[in-house]
Amino acid sequence: MIPLSIPHLGGNELKYVTDCIEAGWVSSAGSYVTQFENMVANFSGCEYGVATSNGTSGLHLAMHMLGIEQGDIVLVPNITFIASANAVAYTKATPVFIDVDPDTWQIDLDLLEEWLDENNGVHVKAVMPVHVLGNMCDMSKLMDIAARYGLHVIEDSTEALGSYWNGKSAGSFGEMNVFSFNGNKIITTGGGGVIVTNDEAHAKRAKHLSTQSKVDPETYFHDEIGFNYRLVNVLAAIGVAQMEQLPSFIDKKKEIDAYYRKYLEGVGDIKFQKVAEEVDPNCWLFTFYSSKQKEILAALKENKIIARPFWFPMNQLPMFVDNEYYTKHDYARDIHANCLSIPSSVNLIEKNLAEVVKVIKSCF
Repeated sequence: MIPLSIPHLGGNELKYVTDCIEAGWVSSAGSYVTQFENMVANFSGCEYGVATSNGTSGLHLAMHMLGIEQGDIVLVPNITFIASANAVAYTKATPVFIDVDPDTWQIDLDLLEEWLDENNGVHVKAVMPVHVLGNMCDMSKLMDIAARYGLHVIEDSTEALGSYWNGKSAGSFGEMNVFSFNGNKIITTGGGGVIVTNDEAHAKRAKHLSTQSKVDPETYFHDEIGFNYRLVNVLAAIGVAQMEQLPSFIDKKKEIDAYYRKYLEGVGDIKFQKVAEEVDPNCWLFTFYSSKQKEILAALKENKIIARPFWFPMNQLPMFVDNEYYTKHDYARDIHANCLSIPSSVNLIEKNLAEVVKVIKSCF
């Protein structure tokens, strides 16, 4: 079997986890949590990091801290993983979905601006750009739009650790931004996330809230409603070992991306995700467009090669079907119907990639 995007645990993971077990520090306190937070923050060009149990909890906590609540609107791209929209719903705010650019598959900033112009006076609190597949939209333009309309920016950078816009890291533009370390991400802690920010007060309060707002661990006094969102030390230990390997993981992902682009170029109607020249992506998960999506997926499955279609657009899901979706051409529907992701694990060798390409070519 050729996997889609699995972890590569080839560094100090076992050593650091063993250290946690032998020391007895396996829960939410321990030195690896702080070390992991600092490593992620430093890598992304931010001052502070707060580790959370997963990326979804990080997004929820960030919005909670920014005062997003019932009656507010958060603008979200219609192509994203469900966690982005769910996190908005947890606050009882309303996600409004914006269609995506047909080439980059990122939030369409012209549509975003149009919607804001047409809905002046509506209580819009924030915009959540999602760096889909490690690509990025025009962050300079997005930040300008947000500033003009007084919006918080919360970057869903869950797929974009190691991606840059004009040399500035994903996760370093917004007020509070979130990375994810699920098992399929570019690095993993099994499950986990980190909120990054340059605001010390935000970082301190996020840490406080993520530990059930516990003021005094001896008397169990809590001063506000908090959350059990803290990453545990034993998982942070894995994260530290993964961060040590991150530069080599990014290099490998870029090699895989280049291989597929070279050998699938001109095959049938295959089209690749467009990456603007200002973007240096981490190439997390190679995904392409073809009208033969279903046939290709079936052929890959028959040959024990794991591939997946894109996520369902948010407006097509039953819990969000009545939410507003702003679009002119519904590119999200077309992208979902025709795109598929193919094996991009960092431990793949050229023989594996060649087999994937061979099967795909056989469909044309």
